[in-house]
Amino acid sequence: MPASNSAEQATTPELRPVAELSFEQARDELALVVQQLEQGSLPLETALRLWERGEELAARCEEWLKGARERLERVRAEHRADSEADA
Repeated sequence: MPASNSAEQATTPELRPVAELSFEQARDELALVVQQLEQGSLPLETALRLWERGEELAARCEEWLKGARERLERVRAEHRADSEADA
């Protein structure tokens, strides 16, 4: 693999593992990744690494959203059960 240049280092700082990120952190970093990729001026290797990071971030956001949906469905089901018991 070629040595990193300063442009690459500027766009790929030391990053926290995706699994440790909150929804908001993953979402915000994903927005930055998209912004950098849309500029189109990155070296290919850097762009590929950013793309891969973006895929991981998007998956993390989906995990958070899936968990939120499941929580809402549980609360709705509990509310329906309580309403039916009161009826």
